[in-house]
Amino acid sequence: MSIYKLWHGILPNFSKDSRYTLGNKIDSLFLEVIENIVKAGYSDKVEKQIFLKRASVKLDLLKLFLQISWEIKSLDNKKYINLSEKLNEIGKMLGGWIKSIK
Repeated sequence: MSIYKLWHGILPNFSKDSRYTLGNKIDSLFLEVIENIVKAGYSDKVEKQIFLKRASVKLDLLKLFLQISWEIKSLDNKKYINLSEKLNEIGKMLGGWIKSIK
């Protein structure tokens, strides 16, 4: 996912106060979303739905923690908007995938 590459470039420039706390949490959530999406791709219908719901919850948490990092000025406006737009697109695709397997 290209969004993770974008995030990976932002993390070293994250404010020192938040890099190892909030920054690591966001990084972990990115990886969990990717992991659940990949697992869903290789799963049967029942497991696929479970992994997609997990990915969706992690994605929402990721958006929340990114917003917090923006609000406390660990992330500037441009980077926040760029990441948010890409995450919203992923959310729409994920939502469509969840609906298609019901």
